[in-house]
Amino acid sequence: MDNLDFLSSVLFFFKNYQCVLALAFAIEEINKNPHLLHNLTLGFDIYDDEFRTWKMFKNPFVCLFGNYKIPNYSCIRDSRSIAVLTGPSEITSDQIGTLLGLYKFPQFTFGPFDHALSDHVKFPALYQMAPKDTSIATAMVTLLLHFSWSWVGVLATENEHSTWFLDELKEEMAKNRVCAAYELMISTQEVAYVFKLMAIHKEINLSSASILIIYGDTDSLILFMIVIEQIFIHGKVCIMSSQWDFTMKRKYFMLGSLHVPLIFTHHHVDVFGFTDFVKAVKPSKYPEDIFLARLWFLSFNCSDSESDCVTWENCAHDASLDWLPGHIFEMTMSGDSYNIYNSLYAISQALHEMLLHQTEVQPMGNRKEIWPSPEHLHSFLKDIQFYSPTRDQVIWDEKRKLEPEYDILNIWNFPEGLELAVRIGKFSPYAPHGSQLSLSEDMVEWAIGTTETPHSVCSESCHPGFRKSSQEGKAACCFDCTPCPGNEIANGTDMEQCVKCPDHQYANTKKTQCFLRAASFLAFGDPMGMALACMALCFTLLTAAVLGMFLKHQDTPIVKANNQALSYILLISLIFCFLCSLLFLGRPNIVTCILQQTAFGIVFTVAVSTVLAKTVTVVLAFKATSPGRKMRWLLVSGAPNFIIPICTLIQVTLCGLWLGISPPFVDTDAHSEHGHIIILCNKGSLIAFYCVLAYLGSLALASFTVAFLARNLPGIFNEAKFLTFSMLVFCSVWLTFLPVYHSAKGKVMVAVEVFSILASGAGLLGCIFAPKFYIILLMPNRNCLHGFRDKRTNRHSRLST
Repeated sequence: MDNLDFLSSVLFFFKNYQCVLALAFAIEEINKNPHLLHNLTLGFDIYDDEFRTWKMFKNPFVCLFGNYKIPNYSCIRDSRSIAVLTGPSEITSDQIGTLLGLYKFPQFTFGPFDHALSDHVKFPALYQMAPKDTSIATAMVTLLLHFSWSWVGVLATENEHSTWFLDELKEEMAKNRVCAAYELMISTQEVAYVFKLMAIHKEINLSSASILIIYGDTDSLILFMIVIEQIFIHGKVCIMSSQWDFTMKRKYFMLGSLHVPLIFTHHHVDVFGFTDFVKAVKPSKYPEDIFLARLWFLSFNCSDSESDCVTWENCAHDASLDWLPGHIFEMTMSGDSYNIYNSLYAISQALHEMLLHQTEVQPMGNRKEIWPSPEHLHSFLKDIQFYSPTRDQVIWDEKRKLEPEYDILNIWNFPEGLELAVRIGKFSPYAPHGSQLSLSEDMVEWAIGTTETPHSVCSESCHPGFRKSSQEGKAACCFDCTPCPGNEIANGTDMEQCVKCPDHQYANTKKTQCFLRAASFLAFGDPMGMALACMALCFTLLTAAVLGMFLKHQDTPIVKANNQALSYILLISLIFCFLCSLLFLGRPNIVTCILQQTAFGIVFTVAVSTVLAKTVTVVLAFKATSPGRKMRWLLVSGAPNFIIPICTLIQVTLCGLWLGISPPFVDTDAHSEHGHIIILCNKGSLIAFYCVLAYLGSLALASFTVAFLARNLPGIFNEAKFLTFSMLVFCSVWLTFLPVYHSAKGKVMVAVEVFSILASGAGLLGCIFAPKFYIILLMPNRNCLHGFRDKRTNRHSRLST
């Protein structure tokens, strides 16, 4: 009978006895299998190791060389060990594996997967049964995201495996915007270990993070958990991995202690028949099992009160291990036990193939008794790949190992003492992204007195309409909420940047949505547009009426005075000035945009140059009283009449250059009026526009200057004073126009320009023609030369008196 040596690496707890039962169950199942190991029976030996170096190496020597412990010489004759199972501590597997590796002795570790044990140079014959925790960081972060926990603490043991986990966890947290409030490393090698624990306890309690991720092995964290149990860390949700022993988790994480554990364990199917096998285990059935006897003695008080000897008759006849509380002994197969179960099938499978191979290579007549060697078995184990009875695929190659699925457990302790581990969810890395985590949130038992899901964030979420702005010197999860500026929105929660609305859209007042802008322009139907249009038409009709009145009374002295033709030209140009203001109303197009400025510039140039010509005419008329003087010649030759075409030609040239270089075009303004996109005419070249205005202003200033100098010339029909006032009004209007125009926006800019056109035109019409219109209609007796002479005679008489 071949033996398998079983080495346990932790202090004996009853929970470890399930590993023994899993070993016995697998051995019994394999030996009963007619398709495995013909004429060969598996057996096992159990060794309990202690944390003392000499003790840790003593038992491996016994396994390899017998009780005499002579290196390289085996004194075992009746049975030989072909493989060793070690665990669950990686410390034991490491130290024993160094010795076993020298002899290529197959070693199976059933504890948590450890990257340090994956060194095939240092451990050439070591096989890790546990799946790699390649997805544990992703699984934990997915759980954090499910509950919207973005502010967590991390506590890990100080070793290589925990360092690997922390790197994976921090990378995954950074990808999903989850921040660590603190990172604490704990090592039992520190001299002031207890003081370190107190400092860690203080930092955890003072932190605003309600979530604590704990990663490490039982040996390193056991004292810390006892401290937690005694001094209480209030209101923390502890997320733990399967690396730490589950029974200890349940023992020290009770809801009565205000701790809420969410535990990730490797998912595996229940092994058929194991629970029934455990229920049937009794000392009377296995009298050689001293561990079972001790368990029965301590659990069921089988000792006789008058004797120190153990008598099983004093025990209840129906006593069974399923009577024990779950935190002492579990009836369902644990993760370590499941790894032992698969280890036994891996060994039996390799041993079976090795025996078949030896049978095939030996001739029929020369077959000898087959005695498998551990080294020979190792050569078959390296390449083995098979499915266990539970349909799990067993692969040694780390790169090809399947990623594990995780069960998420929660411990219920209400009513107090229940201590029930409940599966509340599952994480599968094979599921589509977004569906990897399945969780029954209503099954989670939070701390006593708490009905709501715990909350753990550094800063509260920014609502729509606000963006996150980082706080200097703090983690990315700590931020302020800043309202979106201008025409920008944030239509989601916790947006990093606000999104600018397109130009044809605008942001609502809450800065959460973009709405389509309504097209807006100074339309004829608008109250302002209608008022300006009515004013323009009224002034046009009034000017036309004045022109008609002047044509009707064209033979009267007041009409003939100061050049009758110039008056007609001025009135006609004013009509066009008033009409050109209508080009600024209505929806702009390319034609109206070009005509607006050019027509305005040219017709006003004609009007102002006409005023200048009239002013010059007045001056020449009064300065040319002496015969033979040059001014008389200028007046007689009609030189003032050339002022209009020359001045107009210059303005036409400027407008031509404007249109040739950068003409006006249709443009939009999305900023001046909230909720509207204003359609207006862009002037193209602002320099050309201001050149046109400057030229027009210089003509007006020249007219004003000449008229001002001639304001005191005698004569009842002298209109120099009126021309002075008209130019004063004209210049005042356009000087006021410039600052108002530049401070206005949108449709108001257009309205200001139209109003300035109408006001300046009305100033010219009123100041120059209103007095004449008054005389023609209401004082006809003064509109004759006789009236002029009578008035002049009366003035001289008064002076004589």
